Amino acid sequence: MRMTKIRNLLVVTTSRAEYGILKRLMHAINLSSEFNLQILVSGSHLSKFHGNTFKEIEEDNFNINSRVDLKLENDQPKDIANSFSLGIQGFSKELRSLEPDLIIILGDRFEILSAAIAAMFLKIPIAHLAGGETTEGAIDESIRHAVTKLSHFHFVANQNYYQRVLQLGENPENVFLVGGLGVDAICHTKLLPRNTLEKDLGFKFNKKNLLITFHPQTLAKDSGINQMKNLLSALSLLENTQLIFTMPNADPNSSVIRSQIEDFVMKNKNSISFDSLGQLRYFSCISNVDAVIGNSSSGITEVPSFNKGTIDIGDRQKGRIKAQSVISCTSDTQDISNAIGKIYTKKFQTTLINTINPYGDGGAVDKIMKILPNICLESALQKPFFDIN
Repeated sequence: MRMTKIRNLLVVTTSRAEYGILKRLMHAINLSSEFNLQILVSGSHLSKFHGNTFKEIEEDNFNINSRVDLKLENDQPKDIANSFSLGIQGFSKELRSLEPDLIIILGDRFEILSAAIAAMFLKIPIAHLAGGETTEGAIDESIRHAVTKLSHFHFVANQNYYQRVLQLGENPENVFLVGGLGVDAICHTKLLPRNTLEKDLGFKFNKKNLLITFHPQTLAKDSGINQMKNLLSALSLLENTQLIFTMPNADPNSSVIRSQIEDFVMKNKNSISFDSLGQLRYFSCISNVDAVIGNSSSGITEVPSFNKGTIDIGDRQKGRIKAQSVISCTSDTQDISNAIGKIYTKKFQTTLINTINPYGDGGAVDKIMKILPNICLESALQKPFFDIN
């Protein structure tokens, strides 16, 4: 049934990467005569340590309606747990003030779970983007599936993920296969020319170039600190190769990994690091490097669309569907070195030409915008468990 009144759609964004994925959908909602866009920012967006990335949202001419500060100055597990509880309190207060008709949330961050729990108690329907995916090496795995059960409408990126959401008991009438929003963003981004990008970065590309994003592996005993040490050891052996690092998410022990990167960059003049590249510079960097290395979901879901290689290290992304352009390896230094060597082989470069991204080829935002006006919010809260026969 098509809506008859203007609905308040609240988009919650808590990190630079997530905002980049959500941005085009936010623009579409903002331009629609059927919706009123509300924006609530939280998480690392409001952290000076992580670059105060809420400013990027303001620079894109969005009006931020509300903010929830989670006090992310410290990153030990107990600190993240405290931030999680602060989130439930803060989101509860702001949701009561904003009174949205629907909350739109993406993915699997602990901040997002806080928002979903607050919305549940306030009886506000939730639309969840990118459910059904798996990341066995991170606490995100449990958070993502918990958010699915707290949500009422689901927009998924792949047929396998569609089936997994059904396995969790969600009604197929409210599960929509739309493709990956990250791919959508790539298709609608005009990349910077190489010389312009170099000037913007203050960094010259070489014959060989690599982009590195490594986050804590939150289920590992040391959060992946030793894995990062091994990665840096492998990178230090490279010759005539420029290295661009982006800093890790606000996860437990991310400050240690950040310090490892800062120390490496200080000692190696062929490297540079950024708190946040922003989506335009990030995509432009991908187009100019030979491969992306680390354990970020972007390497799995977005990089294949550039026909570039990805080296996925460790178990953080274990379980995600991967294109043939993704090389999975352990965190052993030699294994990482072997994977880097494989990137430059003629055989692998040939396979990149025909890479198909399993997260689609764009169009996710248009599909979502056609669905949103027709969803029934009035009866959404009480949902039966859908059994698969």
